[in-house]
Amino acid sequence: MFFAAPSASRALALVGALALAGCGGDKDAPPPPPEATQTGAVVAAASGAVMESEYGTPVKDRVATLGLLNKRNNITQDIILKSGESRQIGNAIVKLATCEKTAPWEDPQEIGAFVQLFVQERASTDEKLTWRKVFSGWLFRNTPSLNVVEHPIYDVWVKDCAMTFPGEETPKADERSAAKPAGSPSGAAPSAPTPSASASARAAAASSGE
Repeated sequence: MFFAAPSASRALALVGALALAGCGGDKDAPPPPPEATQTGAVVAAASGAVMESEYGTPVKDRVATLGLLNKRNNITQDIILKSGESRQIGNAIVKLATCEKTAPWEDPQEIGAFVQLFVQERASTDEKLTWRKVFSGWLFRNTPSLNVVEHPIYDVWVKDCAMTFPGEETPKADERSAAKPAGSPSGAAPSAPTPSASASARAAAASSGE
């Protein structure tokens, strides 16, 4: 059985495809693991880092602001993530499980976030690139020494957690009363009384009759 020889254009396309397949780019850059890219509150809850509370913003609606430093070029950037989201920057993936902050009536005040850091790197010069989870745990803004990201290239820290507690949506009653002086419904200082229109007319008539 004989096969027809491919045309010149098809032959060139075949050669190009073989060349791309043999360049080794896909082998050196494996896709990120599913653990690093899956999103959603369900994934965050499965990590065991989420503690839903009857107070404050629900876990799925909390938003954290994280800082990422690349020590090679000394570039720092902010990363804003919702619970369960991840972001890839270069060969690093930062994932947020959830964030938390102390209620206004509790002390001491603290802000924390459960963060995971995945980095694409080689364990040695003769090994292939692979994704590794280099950090997984809570980071704290006011007490960063409790847990730190130990990596030669990347550093991650928590800057803020956007969530509110009952009573923070509207000003308190004592704050509203303090903002408005007594006897002034608009909050402005009372002004001097002005003469009425009839009093002005009588004064004008008296001056004209003199």
